[in-house]
Amino acid sequence: MRGLTNYVLKPLTFIGALNWGLIGIFGFDLVAFLFGPMTLATSIVYAIIGISALVWLIMMIVDRPVRSNR
Repeated sequence: MRGLTNYVLKPLTFIGALNWGLIGIFGFDLVAFLFGPMTLATSIVYAIIGISALVWLIMMIVDRPVRSNR
């Protein structure tokens, strides 16, 4: 599962964060610029990025090491 996280989920989440940063700072939506404003392709890219962030979050919660009280 580490390969999935390192090679798929992290880059997609980074792209999403970068896009939100561009929107917040410059008002520029990179995904809409590349694929068109709210086209099917844009919606699919947004969905894939959102799902990858959610899966990564779930994996981080599930993979937490259990601390012992020794």
